[in-house]
Amino acid sequence: MCASPCASPHAGVSSSASSTSRRARVPRSVKRATAGLALEAELWSAGYRAIAGVDEVGRGPWAGPVVAAAVILPTDPDALAPLLGQVDDSKRLAPSQRELLLGPIQQLALATGVGRVEASAIDRVGIAAATREAMRRALAALAVQPDFVLLDYLTLPDLPLLQRGVPHGDAISLSIAAASIVAKVTRDCWMAEQEAIYPGYGFARHKGYGTAVHHAALLRLGPCALHRLSFAPVAAMRARSDQEAGFQAGSNAD
Repeated sequence: MCASPCASPHAGVSSSASSTSRRARVPRSVKRATAGLALEAELWSAGYRAIAGVDEVGRGPWAGPVVAAAVILPTDPDALAPLLGQVDDSKRLAPSQRELLLGPIQQLALATGVGRVEASAIDRVGIAAATREAMRRALAALAVQPDFVLLDYLTLPDLPLLQRGVPHGDAISLSIAAASIVAKVTRDCWMAEQEAIYPGYGFARHKGYGTAVHHAALLRLGPCALHRLSFAPVAAMRARSDQEAGFQAGSNAD
């Protein structure tokens, strides 16, 4: 089930926290995690004050967009205490934990931005280029201009900002980990909503990833508008459907 305060799945949408909501509470049920402030503290000591953590989700699914988020946290470690030991790489957290953490992240952040690139564009430019474009859109959606960017693994060569790609950054940097949660909850919520528009595929269950349920649905229904036709499993099933349609047409001609 999606949390009600989902971040917007649309590029160009951003939110900033009011100064009166910095002390957001994180539910105690959320497990302790490892992402911390070592990288941020290094940059704060060098004079940077608006550090954007950036991460993406949805590179591997057969269907749906790739979504990126950017999060700028305040420079006061005490204000971030509710997130420390709680926020982690979104892949390490259960869906319910991610949803519980979304609200506190949005309340504490100076700004958040979300960007996405649709399946049709992924087919056109490739997943690597689409991922970087989603990250650029997330940064453009921020209400606060960052002066440094921390990204999980990737860098953006054409970005006119100082930046650092951090291997396993979503497990190290609190800013990147927060961005990973915003991106993941945003994408999961959006994919769950597509179940009503494209029934039968199980998007609310698997969110477009390549599961047995998704595979069976593709065999039964064929690809829909959300599918990435350039991805090998989808392309193979599309070719199979075309072959079967051609065979049936030929049989009917006789």
